[in-house]
Amino acid sequence: MPDAAVRLKGLLEQLLGVPLPVRIRAWDGSRSGPPGAPTLVVRNRRAVRRLLFKPGELGLARAWVAGDLDIEGDLYAALDLLAGLVWERGEGARSLAQALRDPEVRAAVRGLLRLGGLPLPPAPPPEEARRVRGHLHTKRTDRRAISHHYDVGNDFYEIVLGPSMVYSCAYWPAPPPAGTLESAQHDKLDLVCRKLDLRPGQRLLDVGCGWGSMAIHAAREYGVSVVGITLSQEQAAYARKRVADEGLTDKVEIRVQDYRDVEDGPYDAVSSIGMAEHVGAERYLEYADVLHRLLKPGGRLLNHQIGRRPQRDESSYQVDEFIDAYVFPDGELQPIGVTVTQLERAGFEVRDVESIREHYALTLRCWVDRLEADWPRAAKLAGPGRARVWRLYMAACALAFERNRIGVNQVLAVRTPDSGDSGMPLRSRTWG
Repeated sequence: MPDAAVRLKGLLEQLLGVPLPVRIRAWDGSRSGPPGAPTLVVRNRRAVRRLLFKPGELGLARAWVAGDLDIEGDLYAALDLLAGLVWERGEGARSLAQALRDPEVRAAVRGLLRLGGLPLPPAPPPEEARRVRGHLHTKRTDRRAISHHYDVGNDFYEIVLGPSMVYSCAYWPAPPPAGTLESAQHDKLDLVCRKLDLRPGQRLLDVGCGWGSMAIHAAREYGVSVVGITLSQEQAAYARKRVADEGLTDKVEIRVQDYRDVEDGPYDAVSSIGMAEHVGAERYLEYADVLHRLLKPGGRLLNHQIGRRPQRDESSYQVDEFIDAYVFPDGELQPIGVTVTQLERAGFEVRDVESIREHYALTLRCWVDRLEADWPRAAKLAGPGRARVWRLYMAACALAFERNRIGVNQVLAVRTPDSGDSGMPLRSRTWG
């Protein structure tokens, strides 16, 4: 009688139509698969039930978050091998429905149902976001989504992000160890300030201000007055304390406020760093309109945003199940061309687009290293399931940036007045 690992391997290969590139170690100690490859550890029968009742990415994610699945060996190598099976199977791959037409596959599934124990679907892990009925990206649903991701605990984020407390792509002079995460984050904040051409006495609106790093840097180094807005109560409390500790309460105001509720423009400049991914495709033009309205004529916007590769058939685009359920509920990525078009539709003149894709891969690998180096404390602070979510998503995203499946772009746009005077120098890339 075949052992559990052999039976699992056989079913997966029948479903996928290709050899499994990783080893499997099952709860009974059995192993199967190519020697020397990273090992997918199936800790218990519940993992089998999760995969059978929710085949595909979400079932794998639930098993990982619950601790029913793990990986032994190089996490990045394992995810890279599995990506071609789970996330990038291509148009020719068999669907589950097609595979189940095969009598041998149906027989294997029945065998695994017996192997998995009770024929009941396990409950999702508590870390999974609750789905809210109704329209996406209302002010209420956006508050819930932001709270799910950011109100995990500031102590946990200190472990991952380090002293800079910047939760977006750093700007590296060279791969580590030539530069540190802290210096690269400082360089990114300074790059944004220079692109915005910030000067003493100006007003800056920092949309999605996080833990206050951009607001503090701009006020301290460039002498501007800053309003930072966030929907996270925990972020706002942390940012206000940092502002006070820096002696910048006369320069920086941190608000818990939706960008749609800001009414005290005009501002000389707007920075939006890693926030627009939460806006949603249907709301993006509204987002661009609001920022255009809040800027004075000649004011600049720096929009720093993750983007995905465009598809030939955009109607087939689906939000990543794992990211949507466990990381960024209701988050949506769009191609850079769509972002530029929407900004232009709102009245902006787009003056510069810079891709810094490779920089985000380096940043994410640093975050993963920091999380793994302090794993017991991170798991205690956020809970083991939440810590597993962050480890998986950051490692998978690092690979996605490295393989050019997603990118990140800084778009510099101007609210150019009717006179046509953008205020930009003839050679605008003076920021280096």
